[in-house]
Amino acid sequence: MTTPHPILARLLALHPKRIDLSLARVERLLAALGEPQRRLPPVIHVAGTNGKGSTIAFMRAILEAAGLRVHAYTSPNLVRLNERFRIGAVGGGKLVDDGELGDVLAACEAENGDAEITVFEIETAAALLLFARHPADIVLLEVGLGGRLDATNVIDRPLISVITRIAMDHPEFLGDSLELIAAEKAGILRPGVPAVVTGQTREALAVIERQAAHMRAPLFIAGEDWTATEERGRLVYQDSDGLLDLPAPKLYGRHQFENAGAAIAALRACGLKLPAPAFEAGMIRVDWPARMQRLAQGGLASLLPPESELWLDGGHNADGGRVIAAALADLEERVSRPLVLVVAMLATKDSESFLRNFSGLARRVIAVPMHQDKALSPAALAAIAQSIGIPAIARDDIQSALTTAGKLELAPAPRVLITGSLYLAGEVLAANGTPPE
Repeated sequence: MTTPHPILARLLALHPKRIDLSLARVERLLAALGEPQRRLPPVIHVAGTNGKGSTIAFMRAILEAAGLRVHAYTSPNLVRLNERFRIGAVGGGKLVDDGELGDVLAACEAENGDAEITVFEIETAAALLLFARHPADIVLLEVGLGGRLDATNVIDRPLISVITRIAMDHPEFLGDSLELIAAEKAGILRPGVPAVVTGQTREALAVIERQAAHMRAPLFIAGEDWTATEERGRLVYQDSDGLLDLPAPKLYGRHQFENAGAAIAALRACGLKLPAPAFEAGMIRVDWPARMQRLAQGGLASLLPPESELWLDGGHNADGGRVIAAALADLEERVSRPLVLVVAMLATKDSESFLRNFSGLARRVIAVPMHQDKALSPAALAAIAQSIGIPAIARDDIQSALTTAGKLELAPAPRVLITGSLYLAGEVLAANGTPPE
């Protein structure tokens, strides 16, 4: 377990880490801070259920390859809070250091006083204050939860908005239907500001289109206004401005072709004239940990037999499970190996729908605990896997789970995927000695 920043630890004590969607508190704090959100470089605002972070990672890689300075605010962090705040610089940005992060958090704490506020709202205000203090060319801003009432939705006029795939997640906050969730996500659309939309269900797209029409926001929709497809192992992107024939994305999985396409579409639709080599370099250089990430030999992989593969993905909802399963099926076609899942999940997630994606694909589920208040017990998670026909056992930690996976009578050596939660992914990267940089 990592230790939170001292100021964050104090803020967590004063303001419990609850979710209470509202703009009033963060707007009040930003006003006290001198409206830093009005002193930012142009902002690209990204909402959606799955794919937000990957889309931002692609945009950052492309923009940096073009020589631009890119600030990025993403969530959640995996190992350290600093991961959420990337400060742009020529030649590539860097994560904020502890000293400067402490300064902006302290400034927010001082201005907020004893007023009620959530920790995410404090962190978001700190990010906006931090970015206002540093010159850059673009800010990439990821919605934390929903959109309409998310703390990031204080940007009056972004350069462009992006809505990635919408799926069922956080129904207790966003609503229990795709239409209700889509309405929250579409709350980031602004009058006259263009928006890029990835592939959506019919219900979700209809909601987005209605809100866009109300806002007179031009839409650029996947499959209609732009396409990004895999052809002969390459990414072929096309829109009204022409075709790009690019290397396959470094991030693994068919779903990453669409996320890369959304990034390209956003950067082209907002009028940035970027050279073709920047798009090529972005596909090759992109980095986004815990998204079908192969953990190299050494570290935790050493607990498995030679020839085994160890993968990590923070997917945690039914749609996330679907794309992970598709990626694993592609791996199986290339090199056939028995699949073992090491899984931890929050009790608030639909673990049955998540695991059902792997029925017929996984030989075994090994359920483990994680250090979260709302974590499902390993025994309960194993029982859910058993109920849908996947043999399952519980273990006390990641290390014993991997050791167990390595001792199963499987031939050839197994392909092991650790999945089910970004919190679990963070614990794994910390234990592996490979935190995000």
